[in-house]
Order: sequence, then C-alpha cells, then structure tokens
Amino acid sequence: MARRRKQKRSKEQLDGVLVLNKPSGPTSTDCLNDIKHQLKQYKIGHAGTLDPLAQGVLLVLLGQATKLAPYLTSKEKIYTGTFRVGFTTDTYDIQGETTSETPFSGSADDIRREIVAWKELTEQEVPAYSAAKHNGKALYALAREGKETPVKIKAVAISHAEALEVNPPDAEFKVGCSAGTYVRSLVHSLGMRLECGAVLTSLNREASVPFTLDQAYDLNQVLEEPEKLPQRVIPIADALPHWARFTITEELTKLVKNGAWLPVNANPGEVLWGKPGDRAMLLDPEGSVLALVEAKPQGDQLKWSILRGLWQQG
Repeated sequence: MARRRKQKRSKEQLDGVLVLNKPSGPTSTDCLNDIKHQLKQYKIGHAGTLDPLAQGVLLVLLGQATKLAPYLTSKEKIYTGTFRVGFTTDTYDIQGETTSETPFSGSADDIRREIVAWKELTEQEVPAYSAAKHNGKALYALAREGKETPVKIKAVAISHAEALEVNPPDAEFKVGCSAGTYVRSLVHSLGMRLECGAVLTSLNREASVPFTLDQAYDLNQVLEEPEKLPQRVIPIADALPHWARFTITEELTKLVKNGAWLPVNANPGEVLWGKPGDRAMLLDPEGSVLALVEAKPQGDQLKWSILRGLWQQG
C-alpha cells in the first residue's frame, strides 16, 4: 500500500483555539471548511459539534491544538433554547418532517415541571438523525436511506435545568449538561411525558467549558478580517486554563521529549506538585508547550505520565 503523503504546513497555519460563534444554518464542518480554505488553516478540527439548527460556541482547533480535542470535547456544555409542544418530527427538531400532532391540553406549570425534571435523567435515546454510528455507518445516513435505525441509549448528566419563559405552546429553557448530550432528545422526552410531543425550535450554546459566548467571534468576522486571526486565536499554552501549568528546566524538557515520566512533587504550590489523577500542562524554559501529563502511580512512586506530546517536531 502506498504511504499517505504528509501535507506541508502552510505559512499561515496557526496553533491554538478559536472560539467561534457558529451561526444557525451551516453544519459545523461547513464552518471549518470555510476557515480551512479561505484562511489556509489546513490542519483544523473542533471540540464538540453543533447541529445545523444550533448556534453558539464551537471550539475550532488549529494546528497542534487539534491534539487537545479529547480534553476539551469532554467538558460540560451550557445551552439556552426554545421548543414547541403539540407535535413531533423525525429529527426531534423543527427542521424535520412532522410525524404526529396532538394538541397540548396542559398548563404552563406542567411544562415548567418537566423542564426541571431533566435533572433526574441519567440516560437518553440517541436521535435516529444523528452522527452516532451503527456498524461503522452514521445513523442519519441509515435514516435518509429509509433503513431501520437501532435504538441507542447513552448516559447523560444534567447539572442544571431551568424554565426561562413559558407561553404554551412555546417555552424557553436553560440547561447544563454533560458532553454529547442531545438537547433535542431532552425536548423529545419532555414531549413524550406530556403525551403530546415537543420539538426543539432553536438552540444556542452559551458555553463549552472553559470557554463562553462572550469570547466568541462570528464566522463572518473571522473570514472577512483574516489579518486579525492571529490575535483572536488562544495560544495552546492558555487553551486549558482549568489545568495546572508548570515551566520545567531544559534538562527535564529533554527527558520529557524522550518519553520519561517525571516525579510528582509532594510540596503544594511548587513546580510539578500534584496528587493522583491531577492533570497539567508542561512548558519548556521558553514558555512553549511541551506536553499534557497526568499524575499516575508507577511502582511505589507518583509520576507525571505523558498524555500527549505537543512539542514541534524537527
């Protein structure tokens, strides 16, 4: 088999996190492709996709920051949104085909109660129109082909559920949830409990921890002002503000680049201090990002194991 040719890094390529305010309409991939081709950011990814209907915080990872995806995608998300009761669609949102209509006969308090009840959920049904895979194929692809999609259940954690404004058949809400939670499934389950159906009509991601909407730039802003992109991108060294950061010596830097695990310092507040399970970012003497590490036992010692090397090769 022929070896895949390594793509040459463009001189415009940046390394870091761009907090994007995704507009409603395009897919997350559409937004990334615009940035990729128009701004020559050929090494690009994201941490936590948004449905086409949704808008708000989309973490765009550039260059070496694509390696941070597992550590940013897994964090909590905060949303505000609206839904309408009285019908259902095949996608659980307003963009789908209507599958049933049942007039809502309850009260605004009934809807408020069911929004708050989201906090009791520990699992949810994955929508048939989703990117979740079955035998290597996305469920939405199977659904569009008219094929039966298997029912998949996933664990969720809802930290916050609040009714903001309720005027039946419409309601506005705020929810804090674990990564990968389908908000349209929360709405669908609420509709099933009310025995009339409910459909998501708008969704705005206000935060993808640790980043919030007030740090985000509109897609048009980013594309129309390419000269400002470098100052809008958060450097990798600042991309995990909830992690400890340690600047180490040149000697220790060489050890890390050779795959060595460094001893964890037992003295609180000092360089390389930590406790089991802690995660940290290591910087070299010049302040460049070196590696992501986690405190793990090795034999009878606690050491910083390398999760991901981030130094530039060559």
